[in-house]
Amino acid sequence: MNNIRLFHEKQRQYSWFDSKPDGTILGQKITALESAGVYVPGGKAAYPSSVLMNIIPAMVAGVGRIVMVTPPGKDGKVNPVTLTAAHLAGATEVYKVGGAQAIAALAFGTESIPRVNKIVGPGNIFVALAKKAVYGHASIDSIAGPSEILVLADESANPRFVAADLLSQAEHDELASAILVTTSMELAEKVSKEARLQASKLSRSEIINKSLDNYGCILVADNMKDAVSAVNEIAPEHLEIVTKNPFEDMTRIHNAGAIFYR
Repeated sequence: MNNIRLFHEKQRQYSWFDSKPDGTILGQKITALESAGVYVPGGKAAYPSSVLMNIIPAMVAGVGRIVMVTPPGKDGKVNPVTLTAAHLAGATEVYKVGGAQAIAALAFGTESIPRVNKIVGPGNIFVALAKKAVYGHASIDSIAGPSEILVLADESANPRFVAADLLSQAEHDELASAILVTTSMELAEKVSKEARLQASKLSRSEIINKSLDNYGCILVADNMKDAVSAVNEIAPEHLEIVTKNPFEDMTRIHNAGAIFYR
């Protein structure tokens, strides 16, 4: 929570006004939204990280009313870890509702759920298309596709770690995409074997295997320049750089959402 808060406090914009000699005053007035709705997936797994990463920026921005909607489990209850994260992050209201109907409720309001100014947060294809449909009636963050990760690695990378990082996104959804771009054929072969081995021991192995079979990919490039070009062409949502010179390679990446390197 502290890391997320400190990061977004650096992004805050502030009002400013500039008086000219002729008496003209120009400026920018920053006003926080009155309300925001945060969609948090919950049908297949708990995502407290989504809670923190959407509610805390709203708190930092000064949004007055922060509404979280999330689908309950089969027992009709919301995962306690998700609720704890919402409480600690600063949600003012929580509703047990998910899917496209939750987005509609946030956009237009119902007898029990007042409408909000902006809707944010990840979800499946039904949630994404619902956000697209209500755009204009309410603001949205973006129309996000299935989760994806691309790992850029060379021969110095640990195949066990690379495989685990790929699976961390593949487990999200059958439509998720996990891609490895590497300059090492040896690493590619080891990661392929390690990913299947680790997946067989995980509770969401069925989802992982469908994701890897349909949308997983390992690309072997002749050199790092070609590997970086492939990354820029793919433009991944999450990019992880595991190379001998990660910072240098990072400076050559132009198209990526979030970039991680070690």
